[in-house]
Amino acid sequence: MASIVFMGTPDFAAVSLRALLTRHHIVGVVTQPDRPAGRGGQLQMSPVKQMALAAGVPVFQPEKLRRPEAIATLQQWSAEVYVVAAFGQILPPAVLALPPHGCINVHGSLLPRWRGAAPIQAALRAGDAVTGITIMQMDAGLDTGPMLTWQSLPILADDTGHSLHDKMARLGADLLLATLPDYLAGKITPQPQDDAQATFAPQINKADGRIDWSQPAAAIERLVRAFTPWPGTFTLWHGKPLKIHRGRAGTGSAQPGRVLSHEGHIAIGTGAGLYYPLEVQAEGKKRTDITAFVNGYQDFTGALLDEPA
Repeated sequence: MASIVFMGTPDFAAVSLRALLTRHHIVGVVTQPDRPAGRGGQLQMSPVKQMALAAGVPVFQPEKLRRPEAIATLQQWSAEVYVVAAFGQILPPAVLALPPHGCINVHGSLLPRWRGAAPIQAALRAGDAVTGITIMQMDAGLDTGPMLTWQSLPILADDTGHSLHDKMARLGADLLLATLPDYLAGKITPQPQDDAQATFAPQINKADGRIDWSQPAAAIERLVRAFTPWPGTFTLWHGKPLKIHRGRAGTGSAQPGRVLSHEGHIAIGTGAGLYYPLEVQAEGKKRTDITAFVNGYQDFTGALLDEPA
């Protein structure tokens, strides 16, 4: 049974940690420091920290891994290998060199496509038909290390960031468990990535969820799906955010951002085609289906969205 240090933070990583706890000896868990969350701004433990504490595993939460005191703590754990999944910090060379079997990462794409922080959302936004999980050796670059194993996963027409995240997390945990024994036994030959085929998935924030109605309706539909549930998508109506939770692309044409009734359905003009919102949410209100929303806000039809007040 290998001795492992696990590094991860969100729910995606917690699924892999849960799997490892059933078969391996986790000597320590490294996760991001507690952060303020919610309206009250109270400090909240990461899902990985919660799972580690419940299992009685020591937890370390450094602000920066490169600091000498962080390196010293990791050295004391004397792990054979580090397993990383959505940790949230770049591992410096001094950390990469600590475990005799190196550091391996559970990455949410088929590398070298979608290196970076948000590969699941990037695949959905791009309209990819397939994504997957890659287990890779880590080096000093950003998701540039050689690949150990990989497994593909189809992206369904109704997949959202939420549904795809959950499927990818389970696939990542399963592939990790299948890969580790052969990797530690030296039975896997790492395969270098083709850097010429690399694409990048940058970190996303709430501002990225603002809808640009000059984009095609199909791209807007993919954006809404990709950013469900976080960071969400929105437009401006009367100068205030109006969240778009669900919708579909369709045929027709209208001025980008113009709300209209088209063949008995509420639609919004885009750069190519019409976007039909199905669930929306006004500021300070509950989310609702578009029919109920329009009944309550009859001036919505005919409005031009994304205009400041």
